[in-house]
Amino acid sequence: MLRKLVCAAVVVVIGIGVVTADEFRATITKVENGKITFKKGKKGEEGEAMTLPVTAKVKVTEGKFNPDTQKFDAGKEIEKGLKNEMFTKIDAKGVRATITTDADNKNITAIAVGGGKKN
Repeated sequence: MLRKLVCAAVVVVIGIGVVTADEFRATITKVENGKITFKKGKKGEEGEAMTLPVTAKVKVTEGKFNPDTQKFDAGKEIEKGLKNEMFTKIDAKGVRATITTDADNKNITAIAVGGGKKN
């Protein structure tokens, strides 16, 4: 009986882990019609371009590297959000950001711009 309970608990934990949001570093190359085109990965080692829509309440903030947690934290909100000039006039280098998706990884829920260790 105990063995069945342990197995059931493991299955539940694995099932919950599969539907969690994703958070990753990327270079944003285009913002258009509520969709973000980006390349995942480290600066200079980005993968293929991907495009995802943003949620209606997407949170767009300045990112800041936290040396204690070794992660990028959201800072203050960026004025005008995705309509800010940094997104309407993206240069060839793109915009480095931490992107967070929803539980299904089908929509972008948050963008923290910048956040490099030197910032």
